[in-house]
Amino acid sequence: MERIKIDRMILIVESLAAVAFIVESFILGWEFYLPPLVGVAIIALWFVHITQRFDAAYRLVLYFICGMLIIFFHGIHRTSYFDIAVISMLFMAVFALIDKKVILNIILLEFFGLVGIQIYLQYGSDIDITDSLAVSRLLLHCGIVVCMYVFCRLSVTHRIADRDRIERREREIEKYDTDMEDFLSNISHELRTPVNVVNGMTTIMLKDKETHEVLSIRQAGIRLSYQIEDIQDYTEIKRGELALEEENYMSTSLINDVVALFNQNDRKDELELVVDIDPMVPAMMKGDIRKLHKLFRHLLDNAIKFTKEGGIYVGVSTKKREYGVNLTIEVSDMGIGMTRDEIANVSKGMYQANKKRNRSTGGIGIGLPIVYGFVHKMGGFVLIESRKGEGTTVRLSIPQEVIDPAPCLTVDPDFSGSVVFYDNPTKYVYPKLREFYNTMAITLALGLRVHLFSAGDIRELKTLVDALDVSHVFMGQDEYEDDWTYVEKIAEQGIVVSVSDETGLRLPPGSRVNKLTPPLYGLPIVKALNQKTGYKGLDDIEEIGNVTFPGIKTLIVDDEPMNLVVATGLFKEYKLDTDTAESGIDALNKYIISEFDYDLIFMDHMMPEMDGVETMHRLRNVASDHGRHPIIIALTANALSGAKEMFIREGFDGFIAKPIDIADFERVMKRVLPDNMICYEGREDK
Repeated sequence: MERIKIDRMILIVESLAAVAFIVESFILGWEFYLPPLVGVAIIALWFVHITQRFDAAYRLVLYFICGMLIIFFHGIHRTSYFDIAVISMLFMAVFALIDKKVILNIILLEFFGLVGIQIYLQYGSDIDITDSLAVSRLLLHCGIVVCMYVFCRLSVTHRIADRDRIERREREIEKYDTDMEDFLSNISHELRTPVNVVNGMTTIMLKDKETHEVLSIRQAGIRLSYQIEDIQDYTEIKRGELALEEENYMSTSLINDVVALFNQNDRKDELELVVDIDPMVPAMMKGDIRKLHKLFRHLLDNAIKFTKEGGIYVGVSTKKREYGVNLTIEVSDMGIGMTRDEIANVSKGMYQANKKRNRSTGGIGIGLPIVYGFVHKMGGFVLIESRKGEGTTVRLSIPQEVIDPAPCLTVDPDFSGSVVFYDNPTKYVYPKLREFYNTMAITLALGLRVHLFSAGDIRELKTLVDALDVSHVFMGQDEYEDDWTYVEKIAEQGIVVSVSDETGLRLPPGSRVNKLTPPLYGLPIVKALNQKTGYKGLDDIEEIGNVTFPGIKTLIVDDEPMNLVVATGLFKEYKLDTDTAESGIDALNKYIISEFDYDLIFMDHMMPEMDGVETMHRLRNVASDHGRHPIIIALTANALSGAKEMFIREGFDGFIAKPIDIADFERVMKRVLPDNMICYEGREDK
């Protein structure tokens, strides 16, 4: 943009000089063909500038040639004896803007050449060039031009020096940033191994006996692992190395992520979570599910962190587009809010609302910048609406491919009857929280196409039950305890009553009332609506039960002994028959000694002598020679963006990052293993 402005300035000066030349030509009777020639040249140069024809260097040559011709045409006429100094200085000043000393040299040489031509032309003219006044004026003009030349050269020299200094400084800053990013990336990678050990060992210990101390260590380990991931994601965004890992995923898994994240938070008992998913969201989409999970984590963490009282609203919906849908994610809180300047700073880099040492909020200040980086990489946009003291709403819109357009939540096609939401408005200290619940109820009613009615007190509930064919009633614990005898009575009459169990609700013996674990959202509500008929729609796909993989002979390969202990302990819970190897060579030997009897191999990446990729290729070759094809999964701390694609491209069947995330482990296992190797305990269909 700066170069375009300079080009425009040069053209303006040349245009003014051309107009002056044309006027002077007509007045003094110069050659008739010169004015049209100069005029056409200026028009052509403006056309080249406006259309940006040719590259910048070529355009500059055209501007310079035209300028030199205008100076020359002025200087070859006797009447311009004292004009050439003015026009030469004018062009010298304007061409100094492009910081090319050679151009200044050429203009100065042209000036003295024209002075020589003028001295020759003036012999025999009316001007006596030997007159002392004429000589002094000529010397004065030459001196002024030389001074202008010197000033312009000094200006160009200073600008070049400043630019070089700035460029050196920028290179130093860029090198520093790169070194810092390398340091952070290496640190985050190295920390994954010990964090994997901490998280894995505490998980194993908690299965034997849950204690407050071990649980605290486990929570600290999870928090640290998240922060390590955040540092890695942030450095990849800054470097422009962020890569997407797209795969098919169930839409309801997004909501399961939200609920699971909220339930893991220490403040889950202080705040209310309202989850609003539109049932018409496509059942299966294609996208980067891991990054979507992280988006929810960052948005939910921020909302919880800055909301002292009240609740948080999470909405998920879609809008149809030619390429599929725009997935819309909305997270609203009732927290401290943000100013316009704070919102503007969010997308520029690291931002933290409170940077004081005594700040009451946690985090390392890169959550929202990561959100911006992820969403922009996915081709979407972020909108933040907030006022200080009035909460914040963050909306994301992300393009996603639709795999299965069927609704993600459905009720029995033969469903009949009316649904009542019994919700006493007087119990809400914050009206905005009631608005959240109303929005969720309306979204479900419209999406599921059920008749929904609202009752504000027990009297209204009784009126609706008497007047309508009510099949289901949903209520909170306060509403149940207000008149539990009546609620139990209508439950006995066949109405499905579901109560949100907020503080350990105790039901009388033989009660037919259902207890729903908060937060209350679409999936459990739809299951309650389908309870009478036993209809299992798409809402049931995500139910996993206690999945195991009994009897699968498994080899775990890792050069870190503690990682082998952790993996063995975790995988034992899934009834895998595990063995271990401490190197690639050890893995090859054990595979051959076992007579190729391993069905599943977990392979570390960075190992001495022979890394995981080379080991995998050798195992494949050996297995292929004997007609075997073991499933090999990369289990590594190399979780850089794009690592999964690299491992899959090399020939691995799956990828799991350290520290091991149980949900990710189960998802990968169910994808790579055949159905006959997967067992859902407590499920009749498996």
